Amino acid sequence: MTTHVALLRAVNLGPHNPVAMSELREFLGALGLLEARTLLQSGNAVFGAAGLTPAALERRLEAEAVGRLGLTTTFFVRTAKEWRALVAANPFPDEAVRDPGHLLVLCLKAAPTPAAVAALQASIKGREVVRVVGRQAYAVYPDGVGHSRLTIAVIEKALGTRGTGRNWNTVMKLAAATEVMSA
Repeated sequence: MTTHVALLRAVNLGPHNPVAMSELREFLGALGLLEARTLLQSGNAVFGAAGLTPAALERRLEAEAVGRLGLTTTFFVRTAKEWRALVAANPFPDEAVRDPGHLLVLCLKAAPTPAAVAALQASIKGREVVRVVGRQAYAVYPDGVGHSRLTIAVIEKALGTRGTGRNWNTVMKLAAATEVMSA
């Protein structure tokens, strides 16, 4: 069994894509995923699965969510090993300690090209700083995400791929949950 982290994009944002976390756990269990746990109300899950790649899990979860939950959303799945690598690759270790609520990790569907990363850098109009490492973008929002013009829509357009973000506090809580599952 491999432990996985799944992030759902844009759920429980006001009336948009509502899903109870108990319903999400039941959904994952009904698909044969093991020991499904959720974290917070923003669509974060940790579960065990055997024999499926993260990409295969993403496709299956997206397809099944429509029929079983009435939910059209994008799933981003990483193995526990990939999640540990994501944590280790953080290019902003000082911000992770000093201001973890303003450091976001954006999991991306695909690794962007260097030209796309350059386009993203050129689109930044505020004090935000972004670094892309593989299929993750790390963004520091010194003035807060809510006040920034560097939205997920701007990031996705520049990078040419879909993404979803979690702040560093949530990233670390998910890392801890994968350790519990893997123990």
